[in-house]
Amino acid sequence: MSPTTGVCRVENAANSTHTALIHDPSTYVIEKEPYYVPVGNEITLFEAAYANHLPLLLKGPTGCGKTRFMEYMAWRLQRPMITVSCHDDLTTSDLVGRYLVKQGETVWVDGPLTRAVRAGGICYLDEIVEARKDTMVVIHPLADDRRIMPIDKLGQLLEAPDSFCLAISYNPGYQSVLKELKQSTRQRFVAIEFDYPKPSLEREIIIHETGLDAAVTDKLLKLAEMTRNLKGNGLEEGASTRLLVHAGKLISKGIEPRVACQGAIALALTDDGDMIAAINELIGALF
Repeated sequence: MSPTTGVCRVENAANSTHTALIHDPSTYVIEKEPYYVPVGNEITLFEAAYANHLPLLLKGPTGCGKTRFMEYMAWRLQRPMITVSCHDDLTTSDLVGRYLVKQGETVWVDGPLTRAVRAGGICYLDEIVEARKDTMVVIHPLADDRRIMPIDKLGQLLEAPDSFCLAISYNPGYQSVLKELKQSTRQRFVAIEFDYPKPSLEREIIIHETGLDAAVTDKLLKLAEMTRNLKGNGLEEGASTRLLVHAGKLISKGIEPRVACQGAIALALTDDGDMIAAINELIGALF
């Protein structure tokens, strides 16, 4: 659903007034409880950090449940949540906001980070290391004791309300010299480490999400184990819980298991022909 908007007037440092578009925070509230199975003490740790106004850092492999966990916590805390998928071209203005000209009038439009601060909600910056280094600096004042957000173009200094929470995530397995979370950023956050669930929990998740029977689910889990053992030996990552759910959903809709696993797992994991062939052999041996 697209956020609904309203119009207000903002005054900048030069005392000139401009129209601003504001968003209704209720459109970001998660009303239905997301399905989430705890794998450790992550819920308790998150709630303690939130109560103490501490920002959160989620670290773990792709598709292990970090985003679903954030959605669950937003529902549990009944706070609106705005998610930003970070990328190389993400600018400070993309997060904070910018002036736009609409129908001949200069209009200020809040960015997602500003909207979350104003609403006292949760801002979740997914895969933060993908963002440009100069962009990440804008979160520093929000991630320490100051909990403030300067909006230079408006001449404003927003103070985050107690209900605001900043959370970021990244995959340590993809880190390199060029894409590394700096200590000046890392040490502002309480870190929660995620990994793939234990087989019994992962089995429960797949059955719940896909409706598959136990026998087929166990074959998917075996395939996941085999691909994860190939990490560092031809694969950057093994099959995630997310990919297993994708394959399971295809199978539950009548797609032949080998075809489903080839499309949702083998081809999704790599473009290397030899590695795809190797994974397909594993799939053939199981199905």
